[in-house]
Amino acid sequence: MIQMPQTRGRLTPDRPLNDLTWLRVGGPADWLFQPADREDLKAFLAALDPAVPVFPMGVGSNLIVRDGGLRAVVIRLGRGFNGISVEGRRVTVGAAALDAHVAKRAAEAGVDLTFLRTIPGSIGGAVRMNAGCYGTYTADHLKAVTVVLRDGREAVLDAAALDLQYRQSSLPEGAVIVEAVFEGLPGDPAALAARMEAQLKKRDETQPTKDRTAGSTFRNPAGFSSTGRADDVHDLKAWKVIDEAGMRGATLGGAQVSPKHSNFLVNAGGATAADLESLGEEVRKRVFQHSGIELHWEIMRVGEAG
Repeated sequence: MIQMPQTRGRLTPDRPLNDLTWLRVGGPADWLFQPADREDLKAFLAALDPAVPVFPMGVGSNLIVRDGGLRAVVIRLGRGFNGISVEGRRVTVGAAALDAHVAKRAAEAGVDLTFLRTIPGSIGGAVRMNAGCYGTYTADHLKAVTVVLRDGREAVLDAAALDLQYRQSSLPEGAVIVEAVFEGLPGDPAALAARMEAQLKKRDETQPTKDRTAGSTFRNPAGFSSTGRADDVHDLKAWKVIDEAGMRGATLGGAQVSPKHSNFLVNAGGATAADLESLGEEVRKRVFQHSGIELHWEIMRVGEAG
């Protein structure tokens, strides 16, 4: 086994990842590293054999770890990486801060980042996936990110350098996002709070928020998120083409296409990662057969089959 560098954080070998993902599936990582702080992370990566792959992991909200696990050092940021500070309209946040917490803290200070309120996960994942909803995206408000590169060097990247597109970005291989700077429009705290409450109510009415899911499973074929407006069109929404292919409520093992919202895969009880991924692939096949539309996964799938 490769010798691991000394660290002030927590380094755990053969760590199962199922309890760290929202879907509650996945095999073990060779190592799970939880750095004590930014300097600990930098020193660890600088000393780690360059041949060893690393995988930065947020709160596992948009992730399927396959049953065979990950042959990598999984890096999971926690305390020390979740600070939130507001200066004027600028909001500087640690990558481990939850999207919902950032939206609420910003709103209290009169800054509108309300689009983050209903997005599951942490800021690092939101940046990597250019997360968005109701017609607003991370790219619309992101100014810069600080990353620790695979060799342990720290770098500040302008948002434009990330090539943020619908549900994707370009980051250096092995880079770990540690901080992000956003800029929001000014707003009345009470009005922003009311808007977020309305968004949460709408989400809970339409999405299976009480079930074990990983958020939206597939990208919308239209290439953009739902706007939430009354004039929104649904012809090229993932849920619509899945419905039309007759896959709402479909099951495979312990996995299910949510009866409430067909663009959500659910661990209905005892599902394996293979169940979930196989059901997702069956959905893709049926949709293509029915409409000729090729769905693309929004959920990240990593690791080896069991």
